Amino acid sequence: MNDVVNELGEESTAERLDRELIELVQEIRVLLPGVQVMFGFLLVVPFAVGFQSVTGAERALYYVALAATSVSAVLFIAPGARHRARFRDRDKEALIVSSNQLALAGTAFLAVAMTAVVALIGDYIYNWVVGVISGAVTFALIAWFWYGWSVSRELRHGDPPTFRRPGGREPQ
Repeated sequence: MNDVVNELGEESTAERLDRELIELVQEIRVLLPGVQVMFGFLLVVPFAVGFQSVTGAERALYYVALAATSVSAVLFIAPGARHRARFRDRDKEALIVSSNQLALAGTAFLAVAMTAVVALIGDYIYNWVVGVISGAVTFALIAWFWYGWSVSRELRHGDPPTFRRPGGREPQ
């Protein structure tokens, strides 16, 4: 059957899985450097001279940003580590599904981290009102452009949003 499908110009299951894995890896390659830069920045902040003057609330917000960035980095790195640990298991589809879930969770923690960092900087430079507003705007932009836009497109086309397995199949 796959030979007939290939003659028609369509990809086989193995080719589709290879393509999906390559696409996923490329997407993570785009995300990971930003997470690493933010994590590096957050690691040096407590050693800066002015950090001693931050309030308890600012310290808590800083730690939320640091923890969320750390978790995000772990989740974005996990697919590569899992692939190395399981690459000979011949279960590429399960690897792609779990890696996609890890990447989505990583973007959620990255959203929390970015929101917290922007709110912290707004609060530190100006005041808590600017911090809250800038954090809320950042969160709204992330929510819309990372998630809402895709969900709204599916809803406009009459398809309820679903979590699909590679190849468009829904989980059982």
